[in-house]
Amino acid sequence: MRKVIGIGETILDIIFRGEEPTVAVPGGSVFNGIVSLGRTGIPVSFISETGNDHVGNIILKFMRDNNIPTDHINVFPDGKSPISLAFLNNRSDAEYIFYRDYPKQRLDVVYPKLEEDDIVMIGSYYALNPVLRDKIVELLEQAREKKAIVYYDPNFRSSHKEEAIKLAPTIIENLEYADIVRGSQEDFFYMYNLRDADQIYKNKIKFYCPNFLCTSGAEHISLRTKTVNKEYNIPPIEAVSTIGAGDNFNAGIIYGLLKYNVRYDDLNAMDEVTWDKIVRCGMEFAAEVCKSFNNSVSKEFAEKLMLEKEI
Repeated sequence: MRKVIGIGETILDIIFRGEEPTVAVPGGSVFNGIVSLGRTGIPVSFISETGNDHVGNIILKFMRDNNIPTDHINVFPDGKSPISLAFLNNRSDAEYIFYRDYPKQRLDVVYPKLEEDDIVMIGSYYALNPVLRDKIVELLEQAREKKAIVYYDPNFRSSHKEEAIKLAPTIIENLEYADIVRGSQEDFFYMYNLRDADQIYKNKIKFYCPNFLCTSGAEHISLRTKTVNKEYNIPPIEAVSTIGAGDNFNAGIIYGLLKYNVRYDDLNAMDEVTWDKIVRCGMEFAAEVCKSFNNSVSKEFAEKLMLEKEI
């Protein structure tokens, strides 16, 4: 059975409405998507690190409760597990403050075994961080060698926009390894000062990776490939929190690739009808996660998908 391997940060998100903390949930960009996929019964692995402390124990227990093995987590003795404070505005969008205290030795873990047509998820500053670069490249090289699909979400925050030029070569390297790139308008604005999907694809993505999805919050989704050029409208929803929306859009796309049996060799010749079905999965996962303060799809939603699979 094909599996999904993610590499990224684990963090405890403390979510505020106004001045009051409302809930604390384990998060992390790639992690949120892996949790959703694990809940739907897809075999997943996650490569990450956490501290040997109370927050780290919460995260490890949460992983076990969600079908994610903890074999590839580096529990470091020095330093502290990272936390973030997320302040929701009246549109349920979040502004973040991060607290991190990592040790010098990072990601001292054994990687899961990759097979052909597995899917590897990378993203955020974690996939650009010079301290972790060798580890990320090691995984990407394995993916390339085995013909596993690489899914890259730059998830480029405003806090890194001053470093965009310095990080550009690493971003390009990630784009070269990627088979699908999905980013938000905001990401590309901070990276390249561009917001238009056509310009982003033509000038920054197409040369390195043929398959591109650009999201713009609740507005629409743009798909650009060698053969498909299309916009998808998003049905309006009443959002409680948009924190995990992009991460779960990614999870939905990956779920769709597996559901419709799209393999590495099929990807670049995929027709519009198949893309339509896969993008619909992404939209459903993203809409589901906006209905609560959780960073991943609900267990009820996931169980319903598992039942559909059995039928």
